[in-house]
Amino acid sequence: MTVSLCVIAYNEESLIRGLFDDISKQDYPHELTEIIFVDNGSTDTTPALLSSFARLNSDFLRVHICTQEKSNQAHGWNTALCNAYGDIIIRIDAHGRIPSDYVSKCVKEIEGGEDIVGGGRPCISQQHSDWDNTLLAAEECLFGSSVMGYRRRQTEKTYLKSLFHAAYRRSVFSRVGGFNETLGRTEDNEIHYRMRKVGYKFACCPEITSNQYIRGSLRGMVRQKYSNGYWIGLTLFVCPKCLSILHFAPFGLVLGIIIGAIAAWKGHAVLLAALLALYLLFDIAIGMSALNYGGYNKKKTFLFLIFPLLHISYGVGTLFGIICAIPWRNSHSQRKARDMIKKVKYEIRENTIE
Repeated sequence: MTVSLCVIAYNEESLIRGLFDDISKQDYPHELTEIIFVDNGSTDTTPALLSSFARLNSDFLRVHICTQEKSNQAHGWNTALCNAYGDIIIRIDAHGRIPSDYVSKCVKEIEGGEDIVGGGRPCISQQHSDWDNTLLAAEECLFGSSVMGYRRRQTEKTYLKSLFHAAYRRSVFSRVGGFNETLGRTEDNEIHYRMRKVGYKFACCPEITSNQYIRGSLRGMVRQKYSNGYWIGLTLFVCPKCLSILHFAPFGLVLGIIIGAIAAWKGHAVLLAALLALYLLFDIAIGMSALNYGGYNKKKTFLFLIFPLLHISYGVGTLFGIICAIPWRNSHSQRKARDMIKKVKYEIRENTIE
């Protein structure tokens, strides 16, 4: 089977060399593998690095570089899909790393009858300082990030609602179409919902694994959480069924604090005190369990402050997303987005390896 390995890159000069190395070392036949890079309007040396990779790796079926003005991830992935010719399409994030047998193991599972496969995707840090390990502990802890099963290594094959760095049969996209380009950060939620809706299952296999780099600073992590929450708030008005109640837990915390603060201002402080006390108990209990993740260091005591900072950032983002939803919908045509989804569907049906 031929494989299209797709990567979207924007100003990735500091990280993408590692992924280049991973791709070049894949043990699946290179003559059956095409690499699709989409440069999303990079302003650093990323375009030159992509071109260099193409020159130095002529053993692949082809290395194709698409260049576009800066846009969101959904548009980038649609560009990749419209230029992909493989029987299997694999999405790899530019911040990701994959072992040398990643492609071959994905192909094996699809040849065995699966339509969509992937594996656990633990986070890693680029540096290994005490502070980086502290941020990694916050990101990997269930209390600090997501409860999605694909974020952790699996001990047995299981079926989840979503996957990261997934491999798809080409027929999956020819049936459901492309990504909704009005969405940012939540494009996976929406397209995976459409895939589940028509009966596809997401097989998470223990022998398949990959990694994702965390943000390298607390400020970057806070901005990421705010943006994630913001897009959850907007997506609520586009495809609410693609979201779970857990996506709104930080929003519930922020809303509770606001309501509790108003009640306290009017002389009824019990609600706010109870909410903060309950959260503090969770923060202490789970923070204590996270202290030894990857080895203890003194800076991990900041986890007790990092957790609420991440949760409040996410919750405030969701709040502003909900507030901005109506003007945002008025300025982003969902009909145009549906037309693009259909265009990708027809495009991918027409593409064949020459």
